[in-house]
Amino acid sequence: MSQGYFITGTDTDAGKTWVTLALMEYFKQQGKTVVGMKPVAAGCVWQDGQLKNEDALLIQAHASVAVAYELVNPYAYELPVSPHIAGKDNPVVLSEVLAKFDVLKQQAEIILVEGAGGWLAPINNDQDISDLAKSLALPVIMVVAIRLGCINHAKLTHKAIKQAGVPCAGWIAICTDADMLVREENIDTLKSALSAPLLGVIPFTKVPDFKKLASCLSSQLMTICR
Repeated sequence: MSQGYFITGTDTDAGKTWVTLALMEYFKQQGKTVVGMKPVAAGCVWQDGQLKNEDALLIQAHASVAVAYELVNPYAYELPVSPHIAGKDNPVVLSEVLAKFDVLKQQAEIILVEGAGGWLAPINNDQDISDLAKSLALPVIMVVAIRLGCINHAKLTHKAIKQAGVPCAGWIAICTDADMLVREENIDTLKSALSAPLLGVIPFTKVPDFKKLASCLSSQLMTICR
């Protein structure tokens, strides 16, 4: 691994997976090998005798190299609820995640790790996503869902990331609401309010083409990801 980033969001369903996949395609277009990881996932289904998550499967499929599902998603929970509740009988142990991460990061030049929920979403009874990010020691890319309330959510999340002492490499806006009023004005407000740079704007789309979405990120990402 020569580079790695932790992808967090301003809320559940903020668009973290779409951004993670677009970033994976971006790095592949730059000639880099890439793997991804979603350490904790709730809302999984049984496939071939194993619980698997749809987002984690997409991350596995978009990797440059074949990697085992257990490395991509070591904690897969069936119930679509907060991980600390879904995993009460098998709680997340950070040392186990780190062990899988250490194996996975040897497989490619770039590793992207997607969180679950928002920055302070609990992963067990004592720790949350921010603790996971700090343990991995990766700079954070914040995904902001551009919808009503996004300014407050983004400012709170960015403030919490800074307070945690984790570097924020930048933020990516993803337009999740087709009917969002004054969308550009909201993005401009956040550009002024956040000290981290805007790394790209992903337009609203119902059916994503991640290779095309990667082009929405290229010019901004080139300034920090080389």
